[in-house]
Amino acid sequence: MGSQENFTIGWVCALPEEYNAACAILDEDLEGPETEQGDRNTYFFGRVANHRIVITCLPSGRYGLSSATRAAKDMMRSFPHLRFLLLVGTAGGAPTAERDIRLGDVVYDHGKLVGGELQRTGHMNSPPLVLLGALMEMRRRHHNPAKFRGVDEHLKLLSKYPNFQRPEEDRLFRSDAKHRGGTDCLSCDMDALVMRPPRTSGRAFNVFYGTIASANTVMKDAAQRDVYANDPNTNALCFEMEAAGLMNDFPCIVIRGISNYSDSHKNDEWRQYAASTAAAYAKELLCLVKPVRGS
Repeated sequence: MGSQENFTIGWVCALPEEYNAACAILDEDLEGPETEQGDRNTYFFGRVANHRIVITCLPSGRYGLSSATRAAKDMMRSFPHLRFLLLVGTAGGAPTAERDIRLGDVVYDHGKLVGGELQRTGHMNSPPLVLLGALMEMRRRHHNPAKFRGVDEHLKLLSKYPNFQRPEEDRLFRSDAKHRGGTDCLSCDMDALVMRPPRTSGRAFNVFYGTIASANTVMKDAAQRDVYANDPNTNALCFEMEAAGLMNDFPCIVIRGISNYSDSHKNDEWRQYAASTAAAYAKELLCLVKPVRGS
């Protein structure tokens, strides 16, 4: 059984799909230690490269800022030697004419826009320097897919699971096209689809770096989405609900896979694949971060 001080990286998920992807992408499953009295989290333990990881998921149906903060506090109390936390999961994308964000792409946080109704109330603390330092190498490698295939190889580990297969249809509707009901868009106006050329990057997904908007409401309004995406003061790349509960109180980074377009057409078809792309990116990031001597 591993001791508490051997675990140096925390990984927090909000949804079961995100938790499943995180556990499945580990290099090795490990037996973990006992936790502190009063810790309400359930943990899964494992290894990525030379890092020992502790993973938790928010309780079913308990999403948002307060639940994420509570989970992180309990984790840091039971594992006081954690260097930083990864908040890895899914989010609603905010594509613009300049940013060709698509389903399954990954957004890596540079700062946070917070507010209960998404008013601009300021940015959260910056990510830990050790992760910002690894970011430059991550970007270099991702722009050289012929030589560096780490992220793609990690994604292949999950592709053997049926649930993490990439869906076929990636539909982006114009902002004025409303959803016509049902769990899919088969009844929606297909003439309102935004025509986008096929990608030629050679990567399974693209990565965007910038602001992740975080609040306690779900963004499902395309017009409002576009306001924050095109505002030069915010430049929101995507929207989620947990990060603002962690960034000011814990050393952490937020990595999000795009599972919908933050509009009325929102559904869960891409959620598991988006969770897998975020997990693949997080794993490659950890492979670049050097472990602390003696950990």
